Amino acid sequence: MTDRRLLLVHAHPDDESIGTGATMAKYVAEGAHVTLVTCTLGEEGEVIPQDLAHLAADQDDALGPYRIGELEAACQALGVEDHRFLGAPGRWRDSGMMGVASNDHPKAFWLAGLDEAAGELVKVIREVRPQVLVTYDDNGFYGHPDHIQANRVSRRAFELAAKPDFGEGEPWQIAKFYHTAVAKSVMQRANEALREADVDFITENVDDMPFGNRDEEITTEIDARPWIGNKIEALRAHATQISVNDPWFALSNNIGQEVLGVEHYILAIGVPGPPVPGPPIEAGGLGEPHNRENDLFAGIH
Repeated sequence: MTDRRLLLVHAHPDDESIGTGATMAKYVAEGAHVTLVTCTLGEEGEVIPQDLAHLAADQDDALGPYRIGELEAACQALGVEDHRFLGAPGRWRDSGMMGVASNDHPKAFWLAGLDEAAGELVKVIREVRPQVLVTYDDNGFYGHPDHIQANRVSRRAFELAAKPDFGEGEPWQIAKFYHTAVAKSVMQRANEALREADVDFITENVDDMPFGNRDEEITTEIDARPWIGNKIEALRAHATQISVNDPWFALSNNIGQEVLGVEHYILAIGVPGPPVPGPPIEAGGLGEPHNRENDLFAGIH
């Protein structure tokens, strides 16, 4: 397969680098066309650097425009040249964490009309014609309203893009639809290593964290370790949201996480490719696969 096209749908600037950055850099380097769609500007993010605290939503409310520049720098680090905001920059606003007042903002992505938002994504799908789409699971990976909505919008656009009676442009059927994932066993190993590392980040019981998947749920393991430097550079670009102490990073809660060069996915729709041996456990893999691909495009001809 020579013309590989990958579409990733993320909720906020920085999500792309945290969960899929190494994968994106790998496929760009291998000649695939990688398109990133970001659904909001991340206006409700908590600002880490004190000298930029005035950007926050409860002060100048200028974080969103600032994060456009951070995302541009991150995409440059990953080699991604095709980036769009869903609809347009600022069309929908960061909704904040579940249950807070910003969920009810008139422009909150959480409140976006499903077919309206999906229709904007259909335009991208029919233009780019990707074989593979990546976004979060139906819990938004960790329960954030915008991540949940990104899943809903992506799933609806996946369906609508193939319908000849919807919208403009030629219908297009995406072959494979993936959810992002992180294996609990990988999180546990990283946590143990972090406890022994001389860094300022704190650790939290893995079982108490609001995300993580059982090893047997993982269908796809992308070994992108040669591009981990690109991922670290992209994470550093999101300086309002992320602190980096290679090979660790933390968000505003200061809970340390490992910068992973092996990234995991769950195939939600589509036919899986053949299982192959993955990277060893000590390299961040899950060992011998039960039914695990090593390529998002596996099985597509």
